[in-house]
Amino acid sequence: MLDDYQGTLEDLDKVHVLQPNNAFTLRNREDVKRMLKEYQGALEDLDKVDVLEPDNAFTLMNHGIVKCMLDDYQGTLEDLDRVDVFDPNNASNLKSCGNVKCMLHDYQRALEDLDKTDVLEPNNAFTLKNHGRVKYMLDDY
Repeated sequence: MLDDYQGTLEDLDKVHVLQPNNAFTLRNREDVKRMLKEYQGALEDLDKVDVLEPDNAFTLMNHGIVKCMLDDYQGTLEDLDRVDVFDPNNASNLKSCGNVKCMLHDYQRALEDLDKTDVLEPNNAFTLKNHGRVKYMLDDY
C-alpha cells in the first residue's frame, strides 16, 4: 500500500533498534514522522543525526523546516544560519532564509538573502517570484 507511513515507521523503528546510530535510518524516520505530523519526534531524530554528522547542510535545513512547521521561526533561522557559516553559497538555504525572514516581516534582510540567491541561480522562477514579493512589501516597485 502506498502512503503507509505508519507501517513504514514501524519498519524503520525495528531497524533503529538494531542500529541506533544509523544516520540514514534516522533521516528516513524523520521524513516519515514529518509526513505523520509527528514534528517533535522528527526533531529528536534530526538531533541525533546532527551528533553523528555535525554540520550537515541537509540535516540542518530539514531541522529548520520542521521548526518552521512548529512556527518556531527564530529556531529555524538559527539552524539555517549554521548552514550559512560553512556553506555560504547554498542557494537552497539562502532561499529558505529569505522566506523565513519574510514571514517575520524582516523584508530588508530577506531581500539580502534573495539577492544572493539571484546571483547563484539567476533564472530560478521561485527566487524571482519571492524577490518581487519582498520588493513589493518594501514599496520598491
